[in-house]
Amino acid sequence: MNLPERFGSKVFNDSVQKETLPNEVYKALRATIETGKPLDTSIAGSVASAMKKWAVSQGATHYTHWFQPLTGLTAEKHDSFIEPEGDKVIMRLTGKSLIVGESDASSFPSGGSRVTYMARGYTAWDPTSPAFVKDGTLYIPTVFVSYTGETLDKKAPLLRSMNAIDKQAKRILKLFGIDCKKVFTTVGPEQEYFLIDEEEYSRRKDLRLTGRTLFGAPVARGQELEDHYFGSLKPRIAAFMRELDEELWSYGIPSKTKHNEVAPAQHEMAPVFDTSNVAVDANMLTMELMRTVAKRHNLVCLLHEKPFEGINGSGKHNNWSMSTDTGLNLLNPGNSPESNTLFKLVLAAVVKAVDDYQGILRGSVASAANDHRLGADEAPPAIISVYLGDQLGALVDSIVKGENYVSGKQPECSIGVPESPIFPKDATDRNRTSPFAFTGNKFEFRMLGSQANVSDANICLNTIVADAFEQLADELECSKDFKKDVDKVIARELKAHYRIIFNHDGYGPEWETEAAKRGLLNHKNTADAVPVFYEQRNVDVFVKQGVFTAAEAVARADIRLENYTKIINIEARTMLEMAKRDIIPAVSDFIGALCQNFTAKKSVAVLPSTTEYELIKKLSALNDKTSAAVEKLEKDLAKTDKTDFRKASQHMAHVVIPDMDEVRKYADEMEKLTSSDYWPFPTYFELLYNV
Repeated sequence: MNLPERFGSKVFNDSVQKETLPNEVYKALRATIETGKPLDTSIAGSVASAMKKWAVSQGATHYTHWFQPLTGLTAEKHDSFIEPEGDKVIMRLTGKSLIVGESDASSFPSGGSRVTYMARGYTAWDPTSPAFVKDGTLYIPTVFVSYTGETLDKKAPLLRSMNAIDKQAKRILKLFGIDCKKVFTTVGPEQEYFLIDEEEYSRRKDLRLTGRTLFGAPVARGQELEDHYFGSLKPRIAAFMRELDEELWSYGIPSKTKHNEVAPAQHEMAPVFDTSNVAVDANMLTMELMRTVAKRHNLVCLLHEKPFEGINGSGKHNNWSMSTDTGLNLLNPGNSPESNTLFKLVLAAVVKAVDDYQGILRGSVASAANDHRLGADEAPPAIISVYLGDQLGALVDSIVKGENYVSGKQPECSIGVPESPIFPKDATDRNRTSPFAFTGNKFEFRMLGSQANVSDANICLNTIVADAFEQLADELECSKDFKKDVDKVIARELKAHYRIIFNHDGYGPEWETEAAKRGLLNHKNTADAVPVFYEQRNVDVFVKQGVFTAAEAVARADIRLENYTKIINIEARTMLEMAKRDIIPAVSDFIGALCQNFTAKKSVAVLPSTTEYELIKKLSALNDKTSAAVEKLEKDLAKTDKTDFRKASQHMAHVVIPDMDEVRKYADEMEKLTSSDYWPFPTYFELLYNV
């Protein structure tokens, strides 16, 4: 494989555009992509014609407007290029068909912002994200809006949030005499996932319906030996990863890193960062390709945040930064951060934003699946805090305390062996327990779940930082002595928001108590985390920055709670079915077999039968407890409010989920005691070690 030639070969990228478009059309399109200049719709016909011709050369017969509805997934409707011409057909893509398409807007989640009996919606081309060809279809990235103007997707508000931060960041830069055409946010989403055998997966109803195991006793060997992390790749896994890389590269997705993760059967890939909306599109395509490529290897790719109890779940670290079109990274501290006033002001703004709107950030990553991993010793706690590390932490401490900052010498590292090279050491360590950690020239927002659409977190992050920039710019633009006033503003904001900075162990038992003293939020589940979006100040920040209307902001919160309620309902119903139709009968059959053995032994007086008797007693008691727990779950599930998802989500979080935990506790205990010949499902050992 010639990698440079294959990279991006399925993408209508810059080089293809330059080659296939008339020069003036190419320049106009690039101006829109690179500087945010409004699209000149008069060029749409030329772009469409060139795009169609290129796509057909790639084997495409159809095109689709590819969008991201509020399901969190992607959606597509395919139309062929053919148009009748007499008794023949021609292949055509018009400018209008490129720019706008029509889709049913009533069948996707809208949070009540769209009545179900009115259906018209539009998909509109996003020229900043390149089109690509997949499976004989030209995919055109688009936004999705209703006939009445409401945004019904995740891309439109993401683009709005990028525009907001561009506008406000340029005001900050102008204060320092820095001029640029565009400030854009970049994202590099690391992606964790599990791979299991397809045959074993097909025998697990819970995995197929919910994405996670609702039952499963711990495997004898989990991750305690810490030998899977970065371990050598099994041949089957290596073959999958090799093919996945080749697929990703052909779509212009710069897959950079691949390795085994901590838990058995768990792995990770990480791309090079890209502009936020392009990175989001690439990550959505990456997750789809992971599933497709896995199937070719008779594997199933699990993207659920917690498919297996008792071992690490999967996250998606969101590496976020801001850069100008001239190459200036606003989060690069340079060699002397203490004298880099621009960096210190940007840092103060980010810290301010995270503290002011910590509830928004926590809510942006909330989901039924992610609730299982946040706060465990595998992911950051549910408490938002900022980690700055030793160097920046000391700098901020000196500013807050009004002390002189003494810059340390760049440390070096040596193992004390002459043959080993001496190499520079980073200025700070990495804190894996921090939800929002500074990592050199970017922040790593570590709370995102593995199957999340990263738009949600980045919409919120862009919006709140834009708001902080606006507040500081409003003040400093009126300054008569900028150099003096900017230092005052930096010190004031860092002091005011010092509570959000935590450079220690987020897993430590004392942190939760300390966080409460600091007044930090600690929302441990989605039902408690999402309602912050209804607070007026949180609605206002989205409206002020032009990202959501008030109705759109509330609608998205409603959708998140509705989705949470529906997922827990599906999980509970699946659990009830598995327990009643499979587990309880299977254990009863095994008890029956034990009873036959016990009776047979008792008929021969000299044979001991204590083992059978004790096992019968234990299993019978556990089966009765399981049945009682199932009955309670069924009754409580039936009490769920069907009309108010806010009330329903609270009921699910605080009544139904504890009921489910009780059912699982007894069932998993029975699995440990029941013969494998009788247990109705593949065990954790078979799922995790059969690849």
